[in-house]
Amino acid sequence: MSAAHDPITFVGGGNMGAALVAGLLRAGWPAGIITVVERSPERRVTLAGTFPGVVIAEALGTCGAGVIAVKPGDAADTAASLARAGATRVLSIAAGVSLQALQDAAGPGCRVIRAMPNTPALVGEGAAGISGSAECDDADLAWAESILGAVGTVVRVDESLLDAVTAVSGSGPAYLFLFAEALTQAGIDQGLPRDVADALVRQLLLGSGRLLRHSPLSPAELRAQVTSPNGVTARAIETLEAAEFRRIVADTVRSAVARSREMGR
Repeated sequence: MSAAHDPITFVGGGNMGAALVAGLLRAGWPAGIITVVERSPERRVTLAGTFPGVVIAEALGTCGAGVIAVKPGDAADTAASLARAGATRVLSIAAGVSLQALQDAAGPGCRVIRAMPNTPALVGEGAAGISGSAECDDADLAWAESILGAVGTVVRVDESLLDAVTAVSGSGPAYLFLFAEALTQAGIDQGLPRDVADALVRQLLLGSGRLLRHSPLSPAELRAQVTSPNGVTARAIETLEAAEFRRIVADTVRSAVARSREMGR
């Protein structure tokens, strides 16, 4: 068995934990080496039906590596529990819990990596930033990348930048969904039937995202391609600029970073 397919235990079988399990299965990890520990009996039934062959457990048993997918308030205790169960590597996706707190809880025999993924991981299109404690080496980070990379893009950053990662990509889907809400309603206000406005906006975001991913052009260059001088789009962009759209986005990210830092303390 390769190092990438060593047994792994997830503590927490919520949406994000389940998304990671689904990604590992798509990437070829054998179901039998994946364990999900979940307290809720109802959720355990759902997980068992969703992931045939994956071990669904009520309590943590012996393990060699673990993923913390619980609420932030339970993350440190979970790190300690995983270390006591034998885990030598732990990946935490709990928001706002520092590497120091997690590593202190796990102890010196267990290397801790902290990550900030986002909800598009649910459809295999996530974005995550990771950072390892001082105990970690490149192999530990590569291990974390093999897990998160199964559901999207992974970047390595210093822990001091994880608050910015949280504010940009972690919270970012909510910004886009709010924009989708507003744009859909604006279309309805201009006479479009709700189902038509909804379909157009969904495809707009999907198509634009794919174009941005695959084009060698920068976002500014792609915007310029759509914006003919004195045209319809130019008038719309002028309205956004007049409303200080860029400042609003900057303030949004700044406030999210501040809140992430507050939670970390």
